[in-house]
This record gives sequence, structure tokens and C-alpha cells, in this order.
Amino acid sequence: MASGGEETKKSRILVVGGTGYIGMHVVSASARLGHFTTALVRDFAPSDPAKVQLLQSFRDAGVTLLQGDLYDHASLVRAVRHADVVISTLGALQLADQTKLIAAIKEAGGNVRRLLPSEFGLDPDHTGAVEPAKSIFAGKASIRRAVEAAGIPYTYVVSNYFAGYSLTTIGQTLPPAPPVDSVVILGDGSTKVVFVEEGDIGTFTVRAAVDPRTENKTVHIRPAANAVSHEELVALWEKKTGKKLERVHVPEDAVLKQIQESGIPTNIVLSIAHAAYIRGETTTPLDPASDVEATELYPDVQYTTVDDYLNRLL
Repeated sequence: MASGGEETKKSRILVVGGTGYIGMHVVSASARLGHFTTALVRDFAPSDPAKVQLLQSFRDAGVTLLQGDLYDHASLVRAVRHADVVISTLGALQLADQTKLIAAIKEAGGNVRRLLPSEFGLDPDHTGAVEPAKSIFAGKASIRRAVEAAGIPYTYVVSNYFAGYSLTTIGQTLPPAPPVDSVVILGDGSTKVVFVEEGDIGTFTVRAAVDPRTENKTVHIRPAANAVSHEELVALWEKKTGKKLERVHVPEDAVLKQIQESGIPTNIVLSIAHAAYIRGETTTPLDPASDVEATELYPDVQYTTVDDYLNRLL
């Protein structure tokens, strides 16, 4: 055992959805941390040059690429038979179809010691998000119930706000760009929001996936230095750039009205932002019976702070 109860022996980790936005960081972290890493890949010769490059980077890191598909049951069973740990990083449109992954794990027998379904956002079991986010979270929660009903040991990862979606715009949801003269703030700007860099999400996810302490627990990634309000974020940016920004506050009722009147994907993005920036759902109290916090479990991980991230943007 490693310090703090982590296993030092290496696991056989299968990542499903490994070429996606978060998936690529999970695959990279798994390989970097020395696990026998396999990525399930639909197409070994994709037409997208960026994807070709990504698959080559996986190979260079020692990752095994296995041809298979969520919708090809036999290939899925074959893939999970060779894994101790399965991490799903599938995108929004495939979340409901993770029942196929659960079925494959059940058929393969008892070799999978841990399943991490695809979530990577706010906690679907503890949310008061409005539609359309409400239905998305309900879908994630139903997959959790399906995993539990199947008796598969699990870890759920609540990664909170992606830095790449939010810090690049200095917290603005509308417009989705960095502020020039004025900054749009949802609500009063005082609610703390937790921002996590995507590479760090990959690292914490893989660490948690093989840790006995996180079995049948929800791991919340909440770096203390990264819980900042939108007002604090803007003030930090002003200090770095030496330029004052005009605050344009959008009151909650106007945000809710805009959610109702917008189409996809704006209404989805706004309803999640409402849950984080106005309802404060990235900093709600944790339940010691079911929740653990990633930076407390892995104090050795040198995560990217909000300050570091803003420096990269200058």
C-alpha cells in the first residue's frame, strides 16, 4: 500500500470515450501513472487529423488501442474482460447508453473491480438545477442507480467547473469570450465556484479509480485555492492586466428567463452556470458517509491553481 491507503500495484485500466474532451486527459494520466492502459477506439484511422495525432500520442505513451464500440456488445465484453478498472468518459449524447457498458461488465464476470461512469461536472444526486440541466443530471443519476443495482463497485467523480470552459472567458458564460471593456456576471458575483483544470481532473480521476478508500464513494475535486467567486476572479484578472472592467450584472430572474427562451446548447450551458454561479452547487457541504475530497486524499498532486491558469492566458 502507498501512503494514505492507495495501492501501489498497477491496474489494468480501460477507458471508454478516451478521445473525448476529458477522456484524453484520463488516458494520458493513466499511462503517466504507470497503469496498463487501454483505450477503446471505434476507428484506428479517423479522418480528423487532430484525432490521428491524439491516437499517435496515446501509442507513444504506451497505451494499447483496442478496436471496439459501445454499440457492439461482443467487442465491449472482450474489452472489459481484460480490465480491473473501467473508466467511462463518454459524451453527453451517450450517457444513457452506459447501460450497455454495465451489461458487458456483468457478462464478463467478476474481473472489473471498479467502474467510474461518465459524469465530470456537478453532483447529479445533489442538484436543484433547472431544465434542461435538470434532465441531464437525472440521466446521470439513473446510471448511478443502474451501477448500484448491478452490484458493480463504483467511484463517482464530481469535477465541478472545467477551467477550459470558464477561466478562458474569465468566468463569463455570456458572451463566451474573455471580457474586453465590460464583464457579464450572473447574479451578484459573490458565490464561490470551484474551477478545475482538465489535466488535473484526469490525474485525480485515475488516482481515485484505484484507491481502496474511494470504493462506493463520490470523489469531489475541490482544490481550496480554486474556490473563487466571479467577482474575485474578475478582480484577479484586473490586477494582472492592469485594466478595470465594467460589471454588468444579470439578476437571477433574467437568467432564468434567458434559459427558457434560449435554444440548445445555450440553455444547457446557462442552466449549469445558474446552478454553479447563483445556486452555489460546487461548494455545498459534503456528506462524510458518502463523499471524499480529492485534494485531501492526494495532497501530493500539484494542481493548477486559478492564479496559474490566468497567468497562462496573459
